[in-house]
Amino acid sequence: MTLPIKETRHPDKVLAVASSGGHWVQLRRVVPAFADSEVVYVTVLKSYRSEVPENRFYQVNDATRWNKLGLIMLATRLAWIICKERPAVVISTGAAPGFFALMLGRWFGARTIWIDSIANVEEVSLSGSRAGRYADLWLTQWPHLARSEGPHYAGSVL
Repeated sequence: MTLPIKETRHPDKVLAVASSGGHWVQLRRVVPAFADSEVVYVTVLKSYRSEVPENRFYQVNDATRWNKLGLIMLATRLAWIICKERPAVVISTGAAPGFFALMLGRWFGARTIWIDSIANVEEVSLSGSRAGRYADLWLTQWPHLARSEGPHYAGSVL
């Protein structure tokens, strides 16, 4: 006898995560690919809420590798959001919020997509190089940065 297993992820839900500036702009440009899904946004600036009035929206703190307490707070808040939302997909264009979202999303069974920022011309970003191991799809926007093991190049967002 097999027991029915209740799926805890929402199959049509995408968690879109980015820090501010170019990361947010690039994320907003790829989200139309998920037009048939419910998109929930996570970012660091409250003012971005007005750009996505039809969607659920969460604000998290931004942090860097030099602010360990900030990173712990960021990871904790993202874990809470992922537990609450149970997305099927987590997508990010960076930076620290995206890294933690991918890592935690993967642990919770979501498919994960990392698109490294177009600003990273010379090398893959620090967040991107760390997020790559948690990404089901790891992309760069520069063909010369693509590697067989990832990141892969499939065009640019801008």
